[in-house]
Amino acid sequence: MKKILLTPKFIMLTAAFMLAITFTHAQDKTKRIGHRPKSGSANSSFDVVKGHQVGIKINAGHKPVQLLQLNFDAESEGSDSVKFKVNVYRFDDVTPGENLVKQVVTGALTRGKNRVSVDLSPYNIIAKGRILVAIEWIKNGPADNRFAIGLFNGGTYHYEDGVWKKVPIAGVDFNLLVRKV
Repeated sequence: MKKILLTPKFIMLTAAFMLAITFTHAQDKTKRIGHRPKSGSANSSFDVVKGHQVGIKINAGHKPVQLLQLNFDAESEGSDSVKFKVNVYRFDDVTPGENLVKQVVTGALTRGKNRVSVDLSPYNIIAKGRILVAIEWIKNGPADNRFAIGLFNGGTYHYEDGVWKKVPIAGVDFNLLVRKV
């Protein structure tokens, strides 16, 4: 019968290895924040005018998170895709503040019903607390674009003519996949 001796060095290496696995696993935890996806018949339309924005307020939590993906349901009846830019603002419940997106992040809404997903992971966008996640139209487009909405979920914010306004009853279904930093 062989005896196995556990030396202090072996114990320390094993503990360090287990800590590294635990830390890596904790870093990979992701969750969705924002509104639940809806693809039913309730929808809302916003004019596609260059510079106009549509978004929702989201609580990202007290600890910093990295934004990995923006998702929402929308429908477009235009023949061309409608391009947009993603903005994420610090938000104090009155007006948006600093834009946390430091590079241009774009997406497109194509003809028909779509589950739109924009990969944010390469841009290392870090947020905490209340934020306003919005899409900004890059150029004028067809008015026949609709977003899936939920009722009584915090409302939708839209930016038109240099002013942020809130539609209090219905919120577009924007949500984010995030990972704790």
